[in-house]
Amino acid sequence: MKRIEYDTEYEAGQDNLKAFGMDMHNPVFFVSALLILSFVVVTIVFPTSSKEILDGMKTWSINNFDWLFMMGGNIFVLFCVALVFSPFGKIRLGGKDIKPEYSRLSWFAMLFAAGMGIGLMFWSVAEPVAYYTGWYKTPLGVEANTEQAADLAMAATMYHWGVHPWAIYGVVGLALAFFSYNKGLPLTVRSAFYPLLGEKVWSWPGHIIDLLAVFATIFGLATSLGLGAKQASSGLSYLFDISAGINTQIGIVIFVTAVAIISVIRGIDGGVKLLSNINMFIATVLLCFVILAGSTLDIFSGVFSTAVSYASNIIPLSNWIDRDDSTWFHGWTVFYWAWWISWSPFVGMFIARVSKGRTVREFLVAVLLIPTLVTIVWMSAFGGSALDQTINNVGALADGITKVPLAMYQMLENLPFTTITSSLAIILVLVFFITSSDSGSLVIDSITSGGKVDAPVPQRIFWASMEGLIAGSLLYIGGKEALQALQAGAITTGLPFTIILILMCISLFKGLQTEIKLYK
Repeated sequence: MKRIEYDTEYEAGQDNLKAFGMDMHNPVFFVSALLILSFVVVTIVFPTSSKEILDGMKTWSINNFDWLFMMGGNIFVLFCVALVFSPFGKIRLGGKDIKPEYSRLSWFAMLFAAGMGIGLMFWSVAEPVAYYTGWYKTPLGVEANTEQAADLAMAATMYHWGVHPWAIYGVVGLALAFFSYNKGLPLTVRSAFYPLLGEKVWSWPGHIIDLLAVFATIFGLATSLGLGAKQASSGLSYLFDISAGINTQIGIVIFVTAVAIISVIRGIDGGVKLLSNINMFIATVLLCFVILAGSTLDIFSGVFSTAVSYASNIIPLSNWIDRDDSTWFHGWTVFYWAWWISWSPFVGMFIARVSKGRTVREFLVAVLLIPTLVTIVWMSAFGGSALDQTINNVGALADGITKVPLAMYQMLENLPFTTITSSLAIILVLVFFITSSDSGSLVIDSITSGGKVDAPVPQRIFWASMEGLIAGSLLYIGGKEALQALQAGAITTGLPFTIILILMCISLFKGLQTEIKLYK
């Protein structure tokens, strides 16, 4: 049976201009490139002022719209769960007879590596210890350094890395995949709003949506690249006494960018897929080592207790009314929700790129549950081991969090073969960053080429290089303040994108209503 497509004459790339071997959407490519470069120049020249202004915008967004971020996160979870159990779940992305392009294992690996991998390396040790010790207050206002604080530390960490962020990614990924593969629209964010905007989606309303998506993606990736360089350089300094100064950080950025460029040239199959599988292999080896070398029985029991604590605390942690822990709530949860939402165009579109052939039900179950289950095991091993060391006054973590980038290495220091495992952790950090960089570049390529899924090689190189250039420049000239300004910029885009995502749910529902007719 022929699929039901929308009555539009618009074709992907019809407004594009071709020059310098690139296929550039007019005006999205040019406006985004100009504004991003202008932002970087202003931030470099006036780092302190830029940070103050953007921090003010970020704080205003979080303090005044905490209810919107929290309500939005809950809506996205409920929406995804409703779709799983609804008749819409049997709709297949790409049509009734299409087959998946990737094996389940490779698909899972790419989902996980693009969405969460590097964050788990950075925060899996630091976050539970921070919550337990009250480094920046405690969840639900419990007393620090108590048994209840230890239990809530794991629950709150899982809350930030579990179902809610993946529901955000799932909404965007499903909407983009559905409207592209089932309705024949270009693979770009604006296409998800065709049922609401009609043909206006190809004019300035759509341009603004795509521009916001580019800003959020490039700012988030460049910030992560800069912060990742700091973490990797801290590890090299901690293990091998190599200077963690600016030269080392710039060298790491150049290395990551160079490998990412090679990867984006090779495309998804030869680049992102390969690196994602390498990621999962190294991560599995490191995870198994920590489980076997640490308190194995405690870690296995910790998986169960973490899951139970997460489930029992998810409702009070999801509430935003009359919270007694407003400092912690705003500083952690609302900040995370704004960050995940600002990253949703990047992760969502990448998930869409690799999910053709999956049913809506299979897509959402995999996107919501598989990463959450893996994260429970990962957090129980790494976070649980770190908490055990803190509670029992073992090693550097006995004093709690001193430097966040060092927390992972401080935990591994108390296990056998420290140099080997910590070196493996550094490699994993770098590969995760490379994967995020090249997959993000492929996403920006698609948006700035009008929804084309195979942008020219020079265009792929341009955006991958842009990420490294932004991160390297800000590290070199602006340092920590410039990177924080960039991070605040990414967070600030989360506010308008929350509204966009809520509207995206409505638009997707309307689109699915037309498609389900083919399955009756």
